[in-house]
Amino acid sequence: MTVTATRPETVRRNSGRRLVDRVARVRELGIVVALGALFGVTGAVNPGFLTYASLRDILLNSAIVALLAVGQTLVVITRNVDLSVSSVVGLSAFGGALILADHPGVPVPIVIAGCVLLGAACGAVNGLLVGAAKVPALVATLGTLYAFRGIDYAWAGGRQVNAADMPEGFLSLGTRSVLGIPLPALVALAVLLVVGWMLRNLRAGRELYAIGSNPEAAVLAGIRVRRRIVAAFVANGALAGLAGVMWAARFGTVDATVATGKELDVIAAVVVGGVAIFGGSGTVYGAALGALLLASITSALAVLRVDALAQTAINGALLIAAIVLDRVLALRVAAALRRRARELPSPGGAAGAQRPERGKAAAAKATEPASRSEAK
Repeated sequence: MTVTATRPETVRRNSGRRLVDRVARVRELGIVVALGALFGVTGAVNPGFLTYASLRDILLNSAIVALLAVGQTLVVITRNVDLSVSSVVGLSAFGGALILADHPGVPVPIVIAGCVLLGAACGAVNGLLVGAAKVPALVATLGTLYAFRGIDYAWAGGRQVNAADMPEGFLSLGTRSVLGIPLPALVALAVLLVVGWMLRNLRAGRELYAIGSNPEAAVLAGIRVRRRIVAAFVANGALAGLAGVMWAARFGTVDATVATGKELDVIAAVVVGGVAIFGGSGTVYGAALGALLLASITSALAVLRVDALAQTAINGALLIAAIVLDRVLALRVAAALRRRARELPSPGGAAGAQRPERGKAAAAKATEPASRSEAK
């Protein structure tokens, strides 16, 4: 009778994946609990915080950052970072607004598609620098942050595009609501669900996690690391281009300074949402929840009349706490995986213990002819 045994390596891999997924769910559940506590306490102090207008503003404020956080997550899980997203948003926002102002006959969907393609082209530049040229992502995207912003300033030439210069149909995209939910929030939610499904179910998504966990092992496993990294940056740039369109539609007034410094809010949302800054773990859902939490904290502090400098300090403290928590959880997960590996039986089980005896018999049999020849 043949007995089929589960390979210890497979058991370790499955148990490790379940443990990491459980930690990610706990992190996301913690953010939901924090949101509930924040709304409860602030609403008790100032009931106006829980009105429809206030909640709508929070959704609008978090929609763009959440969209950018989804794209940034694709890059961060590969053990990289993109600091240039704010410049891409500014470049796309001004480009789209300028076309609509100077060429009113151009259809709005064509402008949106053009802004997305512009963002994807900027992302491709970053991806080629990091994936193909092997420039560290921090250095490469810091350089492109200033380069893209410089292009934006040169293109604008000091000009400002106002809401009166753009068609009403385009501006309504930033303020329109569907069933009481702002349209930008629905767009961010749709992108979140699509990207989250792709990361979890498609091979390309799982390979991004493999690259972030161990780039050398990913290469040995046959994963096309360079192509995946470039694709992650391109997708991030495309979403930044879409965020630029949303920015122009919502605020109406666009110039070369749009979204300056917004990259820090995006990275903070990603880290607070449980995406490991060292790559290999985290979800886009957590990143979006992180964006919502930061936007809610900003609104709550404003309602409670907390000084703006104190708001910045609180956001910074929250970011540091999230990084420390992420590191502590990573160390505990690694320790738990090591304990489970020691508890599992070694490959071969009891049969493996018989191998030394078989090896000795085989060695004796192999040396027997030689001994007889020497005796002759």
